Amino acid sequence: MKIQIIAQSTLSLSKEKTLKLSRLTKIVLLSAATLMSTTMPSFADDALQLQLEVNKIVKTADGRTQYVPASDANTGTVIQYKANYSNVSDQEINDVLIIVPIPENMTFTGAAHPASAQATTDGKNYADMPLMRRVNGKLVKIPYSEYKSLRWNIKMLPAHKSAAVSLDGIIK
Repeated sequence: MKIQIIAQSTLSLSKEKTLKLSRLTKIVLLSAATLMSTTMPSFADDALQLQLEVNKIVKTADGRTQYVPASDANTGTVIQYKANYSNVSDQEINDVLIIVPIPENMTFTGAAHPASAQATTDGKNYADMPLMRRVNGKLVKIPYSEYKSLRWNIKMLPAHKSAAVSLDGIIK
C-alpha cells in the first residue's frame, strides 16, 4: 500500500512581529486520488497515525540543543517542525510519501531529518537537496529561502512501528 501525507501548519503574524503558532493541523489524504496504489486495503484509513509538533530550537549554556514546545516565536527564532507517524496496523506500509510545506513566513535552514528529503521551489517538482539551477551557464545552489516544501518517501514502515521526519526554519 502506498500513502501520501501532507502536513500543513497554520501560522499568522501579529502586530508585535511575534509569530503565533496555532495548533498544527494535519491533512491526511487517504482518498483514492492521493493513494498511489491501485488497490487499497480497507484498513488503510486507520493504518497510519500522524502527530505534528512545533518546537523552538534553543542552545543551552553548555552548547547542547534543546527542543522546547512553541506556542509563539519572535522574528529570527529557529523552529523545528516534526511529523511523527505510526503504523498502527498489523501489516507493513510501503512507499509512504510525507510532504511538509514550509510556511511563507519562515525560511528553511537546510536542516532536514532524515537527510533523504527532497525539496521543491514550485510545489510540484521535487529533487534531491541541495536544489540546483543554471545561471549564466553555471550550476549554482538555489537559496533555501526559495524552497516551498520538503518530501520524504519512506520505503517501508513495519507494523506497529513509528518514525519521524522534521525540518528546521527561521521565522522571518
